[in-house]
Amino acid sequence: MKKFVLPLIASLAFATPALANEARLEVRGGAIWSNGTTEDTWGAAAGYDFDLGTSAFAGVEVSGDKIGTSGTKVAWGLTGRLGAKFNETKLYANGGYTTEPCDLCESTWHAGAGVQQGLGNKFYVKGEYRHNFERNLQPGSDALVAGVGIKF
Repeated sequence: MKKFVLPLIASLAFATPALANEARLEVRGGAIWSNGTTEDTWGAAAGYDFDLGTSAFAGVEVSGDKIGTSGTKVAWGLTGRLGAKFNETKLYANGGYTTEPCDLCESTWHAGAGVQQGLGNKFYVKGEYRHNFERNLQPGSDALVAGVGIKF
């Protein structure tokens, strides 16, 4: 029995890192618009994606994004994402919560979609659209960003 169980456990231990579960760090930038005004936005994020079989994944992400105009501050976000994998490409939908981007602003819920393209084993590029849902029936804002990151 030992001759069978020990090699099986050892092979599973060495095979686990080969799965596509991965941590990631990224920087991103783009545009955010609302009420006829467009501003630049930039930020960074850290996340982890979990395999859901061979062609799907789920992930979590923490982020900090800043609108590039005076009177704003870093908006911190917590986002979940769910998507499909096609070789080095990930298509996903996301949603989560973002803190207030300025002192007189309110925190928001957000939802969006994106694509992430792997560039070899370590790097990736991505494009993402996100809509922020404002409270009190105020028009929400929209953002379109591009990013570059590293996978671990």
